[in-house]
Amino acid sequence: MSSKKKVAFYTLGCKLNFSETSTIARRFEEEGFDRVDFAEAADIYVINTCSVTENADKRFKTIVKQAQKKNADAFVVAVGCYAQLKPQELADVNGVDLVLGATEKFKITDYLNDLSKNDFGEIHSCEIEDADFYVGSYSIGDRTRAFLKVQDGCDYKCTYCTIPLARGISRSDDLQNVLKNAKEISERNIKEIVLTGVNIGDYGKGEFGNKKHEHTFFELVEALDTVEGIERLRISSIEPNLLKNETIDFVSKSRTFVPHFHIPLQSGSNEILKLMRRRYMSELYEDRVNKIKEVMPHACIGVDVIVGFPGETDALFLETYNFLNTLDISYLHVFTYSERDNTVAADMEGVVPKKVRAKRSKMLRGLSTKLRRSFYESQLNTTRQVLFESENKEGYIRGFTENYVKVKAPWNPELVNTLHTVELTHIDDDGLVRLEFAKDLV
Repeated sequence: MSSKKKVAFYTLGCKLNFSETSTIARRFEEEGFDRVDFAEAADIYVINTCSVTENADKRFKTIVKQAQKKNADAFVVAVGCYAQLKPQELADVNGVDLVLGATEKFKITDYLNDLSKNDFGEIHSCEIEDADFYVGSYSIGDRTRAFLKVQDGCDYKCTYCTIPLARGISRSDDLQNVLKNAKEISERNIKEIVLTGVNIGDYGKGEFGNKKHEHTFFELVEALDTVEGIERLRISSIEPNLLKNETIDFVSKSRTFVPHFHIPLQSGSNEILKLMRRRYMSELYEDRVNKIKEVMPHACIGVDVIVGFPGETDALFLETYNFLNTLDISYLHVFTYSERDNTVAADMEGVVPKKVRAKRSKMLRGLSTKLRRSFYESQLNTTRQVLFESENKEGYIRGFTENYVKVKAPWNPELVNTLHTVELTHIDDDGLVRLEFAKDLV
């Protein structure tokens, strides 16, 4: 391969996808390719797809067109969850040359002997049962934080979810390899690591369908806390039934783990939770929130919730709304239910009209704004540590406190990727905490 070949990447979806894109990109760089921004002309465009976002196919087509505008002769490759679930759909998109499934994406350069445009998209996609090995990944595109993949796949059978079909069984990275990757990240002067996976609380299951846990998630947390050079560790998302007291207590006293949890709820109605085949009831969820707040009153708690699931009546939706309103939580990620092929929920009765789904979604987004504002107000007149990011937005630099309060200060490039202890004193009109900086430095 000519070292002059240029490759560009576009990532849709979750933090896990970003970590895997980074790993795939490093493979290209090791083989002599030059990585360029997706907005530039490249010889190869790799699009890492997501199956969770609505209108995934439309979004994908738009991105392919963007690539073709930059270079009509470029070789376009689709990887990721959507590529595993619906490879033919993506292969049929005009301009797509290659579609790789769940196991093939990590061997992408093996499929690039000939970069001539194809008349039809070529598919190399495994049966998902074959996705039984683990590939460690981490993203280092951002100077401030890295996404470190520790686990992949899922053994849960939630009735709305295609992730097990797209990513296979639950399996984990070896603990020593996770620590090695964390050390590599720390040596690049990256201050924060976000742990990511499909179901990270299930960490410890080996490869090849081995259900035995070699290590527990708690042991992973304990070990990572000892890695030198990492200022912050953040748990991205963890199932409530897998978030144990020992982990919460450890985080409350940890050197590096921050008081921020993201815990999927999906519904505040036990009736809907049963239809979803979730592994907990609302009472357990409430108990987890209360436990966190008991030992970390200043902790930030984010919540995933789905509206419009089949069978969700007005009364059951209000059950969810009222439940969320009573919890001591900080913000919501609201997902509008959409039917997915090959899921149990797609054939359920009690379909909620799309207009009703949209209305409920709007109500919960409004509640999220209220919850976030209330949480930010509770943090005023407290001292926190802010990690500043690299973007200049309208003359301000932004950053996050350890408990995920978003702040801004007048732009100063010297603040990028630095930690500062500040006092939170004022919420601006845009909802962020504004620092005058010199005044707010403690």
